[in-house]
Amino acid sequence: MKPFAALLDALVLTPSRNAKLRLIVDYIAATPDPDRGYAIAAITRDLDIPSVKPAMIRALVEARVDPVLFGYSYDFVGDLAETVSLIWPAEEERPSPSPLRGGSMRSVGVGVSDGEEPPPGSAHLRDPHRPPLKGEVKNADLPLATIVETLQISSRSDGPRLVERWLDALDPPGRYALLKLITGGMRIGVSSRLVKQALADFGGKDVTEIEELWHGLAIPYTNLFAWLDGTGPKPESAAAAPFRPVMLANPADTEDLARYDPADYCAEWKWDGIRVQATAEKGVARIYSRTGDDISRSFPDLLAAMDFEGSIDGELLVGHFEDGAIRPGTFGDLQQRLNRKTVSAKQQAKFPAFVRAYDLLQEGGDDLRPLPFETRRARLEAFVATLPADRFDLSPLVPFKIWEEVAAKRNAPPAPIIEGLMLKRRDSIYVPGRPKGPWFKFKRDPFLIDAVLMYAQRGHGKRSSFYSDYTFGVWTGEADDPALVPVGKAYFGFTDEELKQIDKFVRDNTVERFGPVRSVRAEPDHGLVLEVAFEGLNRSTRHKSGVAMRFPRISRLRWDKPPFEADRLETLEAMLD
Repeated sequence: MKPFAALLDALVLTPSRNAKLRLIVDYIAATPDPDRGYAIAAITRDLDIPSVKPAMIRALVEARVDPVLFGYSYDFVGDLAETVSLIWPAEEERPSPSPLRGGSMRSVGVGVSDGEEPPPGSAHLRDPHRPPLKGEVKNADLPLATIVETLQISSRSDGPRLVERWLDALDPPGRYALLKLITGGMRIGVSSRLVKQALADFGGKDVTEIEELWHGLAIPYTNLFAWLDGTGPKPESAAAAPFRPVMLANPADTEDLARYDPADYCAEWKWDGIRVQATAEKGVARIYSRTGDDISRSFPDLLAAMDFEGSIDGELLVGHFEDGAIRPGTFGDLQQRLNRKTVSAKQQAKFPAFVRAYDLLQEGGDDLRPLPFETRRARLEAFVATLPADRFDLSPLVPFKIWEEVAAKRNAPPAPIIEGLMLKRRDSIYVPGRPKGPWFKFKRDPFLIDAVLMYAQRGHGKRSSFYSDYTFGVWTGEADDPALVPVGKAYFGFTDEELKQIDKFVRDNTVERFGPVRSVRAEPDHGLVLEVAFEGLNRSTRHKSGVAMRFPRISRLRWDKPPFEADRLETLEAMLD
């Protein structure tokens, strides 16, 4: 547990991507099987322990600590594992429950009644109400495998007792690591893609090999590590409908494109959805995100329509089939379907999912990736023609002859759900990664507005001591009696130094507190103006302003600008037209 706790602490406090990679690689190299496999599964959020839920952790801590104090602490810290790790009382600080208050002389959920068997996996634990025996092994040295495997076979009644005993024996970093391990709440700034890159770096492999194998591997990845260690063969993925690493485009501007012959390229619209891979093989259908995460359970309606043998690369959108064509909704509509474990029939009917296809990677038993784009495109057109028209359609090609036409169309797309253009060489094969030259993304310029900071909330991880999540608004109402209405929230785009400046402004100008949120002075003559960049704007009935931003971020701090000069809601409404 100690090495895993040290790894999590270091990852939380390390901003550099390359430094995070080195930390993970070093941990893998120094940690034996199966502990390193369980650690990797926890960080990628693939580890599931049914007997442990956040509500159970809250119940445990509220039995030890005043619930009101815990509530205030949780609001302040903002992370359950971090709060519990810090507030959990050390053993010598814990008073025994009073029998007069309905308790017993044992701690809640920890003691074992006469004749009762201790929970499985707890034989090595001492009675937490007795002083430690000389030379006793501390739980800080307990292998991750013992924790995970014990909890996976424990009942829901045994699970809390085990967790409580481990929390008693561990120090704060160990408690934090334990709770992150068993609850799956790994908000530590590490993506599953970064972990796969670390595995590839450790074994001297290409990350695409790891990605292709990933969904066919079983936790704790013993066969994978044997291959990476050089002591075993490359694992064979037994997964049906596997993920195929995606090909990515490079950003381009007019100067970049001038170096290429426009006749060598095809153009298509860049849609404002999420890129997916819809794969169906041998009776198994799966929907993957661009990073290889299986998101199938969020889209059962689309899965039901995937009665084919192949793999489509396309954009996941929501929209209704009308007059022989699908009318796509906004990205805000799509968000109603994302990251949901279950989707109601009402949600499926209101926001039906479909794929706007732009490439075909596999057809039957044929791997089409080595073929030129034009050939794959022709196969795609024929393939999509056989699929349900309300669930699959084609991303149309955009005709052009010169780059100036492309530039003009980029900034004047026919629909707000279009972000720009994609440019693909006609002869390009499908290569994982981001090769220079075959594909370009030519996005329209971002929208910019000036908004006023209204609320600030504490961040997470290394930002937990700063107010780093900002809600901003624009003016509405009459000029002589204006009011601010919130239009968005952003938590990136600024430097560390600017973060400190905004944090100081928030602390110096707080007018109200709501748990971890502070309301700040935001008046026509006093406040902080933020220049906000965003990729798109949609109408929204869920927001008081009636609009929802796509990818808002802080572009600049306008200390020079008085709040009354910030934009009005009418400015944003005009962008919708």
